[in-house]
Amino acid sequence: MKKINPSSSSKASSRDREQYLYLTTRGRKSGQAREIEIWFTERQGRFYVIAEYPTSHWLRNLRADSAVQVRLGERSFGARARVLGQADSNLWSEIAELSRQKYGWGDGTVVELNPD
Repeated sequence: MKKINPSSSSKASSRDREQYLYLTTRGRKSGQAREIEIWFTERQGRFYVIAEYPTSHWLRNLRADSAVQVRLGERSFGARARVLGQADSNLWSEIAELSRQKYGWGDGTVVELNPD
């Protein structure tokens, strides 16, 4: 059983319990909202998701328009998506390891979601 530090905020513990976030991108061709359920990790107020395939439609959509919507538990907010690149190799490795610790998997293209 996981112990919860009584001094930690309920917001932080709520995020720890969440397994998925819901990411809404804008279709690059249709312009329609497209929502997916996806595993995530959090680090320093930013959220990270990993695309298993570089050709995933949601990844292609956010490359065309980085403005996304995120729903996490009861909270919804706008964010800017950024695909991590070679210059972010240390951060990429850290996020992949956080994902492995949380889900047992962390391979793919890492995307940072920076809340507006």
